[in-house]
Amino acid sequence: MTAAAWALLGSFLVLLVLMAWPLGRWVAVLATGTPPAWMQKAESGLYRLAGVDPQQGMGWSRYALCLMVFNGTGLLFVYTVQRLQGLLPLNPQAMPAVSADSSFNTAISFVSNTNWQGYGGEATMSYLTQMVALAGQNFFSAATGIAVAFALIRGFTARSSAVLGNFWVDITRITVWLLLPLSLVLALFLAGSGVVQNFNAYTDVATLESTSYQQPAVDGQGAPLLDAQGQPILQALTTPTQTLAMGPVASQEAIKMLGTNGGGFFNANSAHPFENPTAWTNLAQMLAIFLIPAALCFAFGRSVGDQRQGLAVLAAMTVLFVAAVLAILPAEQAGNPLFAPLGVDQVASVAQAGGNMEGKETRFGITASGLFAVVTTAASCGAVVAMHDSLTPLGGMVPMVLMQLGEVVFGGVGSGLYGMLVFAILAVFIAGLMIGRTPEYLGKKIEAHEMKLASLAILATPLLVLLGTAIAVSTTSGTAGMVQAGPHGFSEVLYALSSAANNNGSAFAGLSANTPFYNVLLGVAMWLGRFAVIVPVLAIAGALARKKRLPVTAGTMPTHGPLFVVLLIGTVLLVGLLNYVPALALGPVVEHLMLGVAP
Repeated sequence: MTAAAWALLGSFLVLLVLMAWPLGRWVAVLATGTPPAWMQKAESGLYRLAGVDPQQGMGWSRYALCLMVFNGTGLLFVYTVQRLQGLLPLNPQAMPAVSADSSFNTAISFVSNTNWQGYGGEATMSYLTQMVALAGQNFFSAATGIAVAFALIRGFTARSSAVLGNFWVDITRITVWLLLPLSLVLALFLAGSGVVQNFNAYTDVATLESTSYQQPAVDGQGAPLLDAQGQPILQALTTPTQTLAMGPVASQEAIKMLGTNGGGFFNANSAHPFENPTAWTNLAQMLAIFLIPAALCFAFGRSVGDQRQGLAVLAAMTVLFVAAVLAILPAEQAGNPLFAPLGVDQVASVAQAGGNMEGKETRFGITASGLFAVVTTAASCGAVVAMHDSLTPLGGMVPMVLMQLGEVVFGGVGSGLYGMLVFAILAVFIAGLMIGRTPEYLGKKIEAHEMKLASLAILATPLLVLLGTAIAVSTTSGTAGMVQAGPHGFSEVLYALSSAANNNGSAFAGLSANTPFYNVLLGVAMWLGRFAVIVPVLAIAGALARKKRLPVTAGTMPTHGPLFVVLLIGTVLLVGLLNYVPALALGPVVEHLMLGVAP
């Protein structure tokens, strides 16, 4: 890596810790369920209006039921708004209703915190749909993940308790006292830095030069005209103007990043200058993606009464993150070796002078683009500043692997922490078997029941990814969306299913996924990838809450030192990654080896 890359990475990590540590103290206040009196007084009217008793605790099954009802209602709401979009206000471009299959996919996508987008935002969604349906779920899906993390933390801290807290209270406090204030601050910063925030109709502006382009010719009824071979007849046109999309972007951009959502207002996502205009906003967006996941690690340590426990989890995440950065940047900076014999932009006939700039936003270059790609796929966000489909084979494998690990390298807000804690439970179980002791984690015995539930949570997403990929590449409807043949086309499908099932939302984007087949397949993967993990995690929390906390003895395995960090990282890599090795060998690994073949 270059010196500039090391400087950017180091500065990013230092700023992240300085911001996440104080925020973690506040998150711990919300997680413990004993907020200050002024907060309870401010919330009391809302609870009375909703008919919620904030003092009534819930067992894990009732907590899970309320969570599913809440998210199911959100799914129906987002779907309905899209289908009625053409009849609703705040639609200056007169966007028509979204198709049924795309509405189904998008509704699941935003409710599950995936934010996969098979559509172009500025060409498909009205301002009302963007704000009320999509941005609304950006808040609620993020709050849902954090609420599950809170429930699991309480499972570890409880002493023979049958309850995990109140879901309605958690979702309210997380939204009102955490997500909204942070989003307001970030939105003001973004708007002040040049991110668009208005309700204007799209604006036509004069360009310095006229633009020539072609489009299919149509008859008087709007049907395409075809030639003798049945191909569309193209007509040459020239325009002296360009249409600039407007809208309430800054407000949606803030929660898009803070909630690790990733769904862009524009089709180009954070590569669009109206979403991400400067290097400073680019850095701020990366920090926003990691901020709450890192703060939750500090909150976890404070909540269980040992800050070292949270630091151990944070250390494991950080080591995996830095390793991913060290893998992607050299791969992209080396460029494409097939260009060397062509004499194209080379240094000593070995590599491209500027590295692999294909698909990169030139304002940010390889270093910032590579770091952003790692941040967004490590944190289950899915926002992008570069075309991941244009990464080198090994460079593209890095974000794919980060998703396939289960989105636990910081991960989504809440989901990253509870996913890593499931791996921690597995790690102490393995260690217990090795030393012949009953496994314990934070004073709670890890027994057969917890291991069965942890296995369900860990194996759910690999099953969805591998089975979904197999269906896609072995059916006509699936292969019809593959523009690329060979290993790269396979990688596009594998990436799409990895992104959907692990609730990331980024894409290689060479795959034509906005079809009924892929909208349904990916929609099912997103829904099960979210809730087939959440329900077992809540069941684990309920089982742990009923157990007594055992005192620390001389035989208790420490879970806060370097040895445990290594054990946790090893468990994540061995259990989380080995499921995908054969699939990775068929995709990015083969494609990398093919780079050594002369064209």
